[in-house]
Amino acid sequence: MNLPKDPIMLYSYINTQLRDNYSSLSEFAASVGADEKEITDILADAGFRYDSEGNRFVQS
Repeated sequence: MNLPKDPIMLYSYINTQLRDNYSSLSEFAASVGADEKEITDILADAGFRYDSEGNRFVQS
């Protein structure tokens, strides 16, 4: 699957997917064939971190 390249669009897309369809970032990444570390690195560079308790990315 092609994920959005723009970090803000990626943030929005992944948070929507996590909220509606997946119980964790690991589950999402495995389902779409994405690299979890690459996602977290891209979003970290944009000022976001994964909150596992809330199952969403939040501003750092």
